[in-house]
Amino acid sequence: MKPSDRVESIDLSGVRKMFDMVREDSINLALGEPDFDTPSHIREAVKRALDKNFTHYTGNQGIIELREAITHKLKTENKIGTTSESVIITVGASEALLIATQAMIQGGDEVIIPDPGFVSYDACVKLAGGTTIPVQVKDEDDFRMTPENVLEKVNENTKAIITNSPANPTGGVIKKEDVKGLADIAEDHNLIIISDEIYEKIIYDQKHYSPGRFTENAITINGFSKAYAMTGFRIGYVSAPPELKEAMLKVHQYTAACASSLSQAAALEALNGPQDNVQEMVAEFRKRRDMVVDRLNDMGIECKNPQGAFYVFPKVDDPVLFVEKALEQGVVLVPGTSFGRFGAGHFRLSYAASYTDLLECMDRLEAVDI
Repeated sequence: MKPSDRVESIDLSGVRKMFDMVREDSINLALGEPDFDTPSHIREAVKRALDKNFTHYTGNQGIIELREAITHKLKTENKIGTTSESVIITVGASEALLIATQAMIQGGDEVIIPDPGFVSYDACVKLAGGTTIPVQVKDEDDFRMTPENVLEKVNENTKAIITNSPANPTGGVIKKEDVKGLADIAEDHNLIIISDEIYEKIIYDQKHYSPGRFTENAITINGFSKAYAMTGFRIGYVSAPPELKEAMLKVHQYTAACASSLSQAAALEALNGPQDNVQEMVAEFRKRRDMVVDRLNDMGIECKNPQGAFYVFPKVDDPVLFVEKALEQGVVLVPGTSFGRFGAGHFRLSYAASYTDLLECMDRLEAVDI
């Protein structure tokens, strides 16, 4: 029995493939997951919900209290005019991306994506029957997606632009003027921007700007995995224009029915509760970033100072060989081509590991001889 052509057109994540090569004494710097525990007040909220038997289906869109809290957050923090009726609670930001592409992309449609970029963008577009058009995010632009580079790729078949800021795998942050420029392109060419903002709170010396602030032609995707160390809760959300939201809700209904009730209770507490843990985590990530960047550059490995997320994307002559040699030293990395063809010449290192482990990794990488 042959799988569908759509499924045959995509590969398993290169990041996940690296996990199969991990030794017992390896330190895994390939994982895109905060190493912090979920804050205690969020865990307590789950216990309370469980004690109240909040264990049944919720409405397809999610509980109204959470959707209203998200709406308030989007209006006050992101300056996005939306309503609770335009928000769908999803099984992580990953499902939000899937239902967005399934709802609006079809055969013949082209979607502009960042390259290097998160592996799911290419896969989700292809699963929807569309074609991805990669736009190179360049070292010299601090790995930002720029309006000039995007506009070169726009044609009569272009349906959407996927943006990610701060970005995986590079840590690049799109500047305000560039976000406005991308919003103008969406307006001028009747396109939709699908904005993946999962790392928005993990940002250092710059500020995050949402495309939805500057255009109604935007779908905003976010979640709780990264900022609140809630990866296992699988809880995210999407805010979309009304007509697209209705189409996405259909896909969501037949894909997941609804997000976990207990995870929704946790997400509500994450938004409404204290934010100190987020700030403390970001401060620790900054400390780790500074050490890793300094150590890599001292080794002669060219490494930009990323402005967000918890990744660095260094440049080496032969990243595949470097990753193999690093693995021999017990450090798990990911070659840059796992994130697109323009990732060639780079590898990704996640500093979502303890400072002590990162120091050990830097010592091990210093012993790599290529």
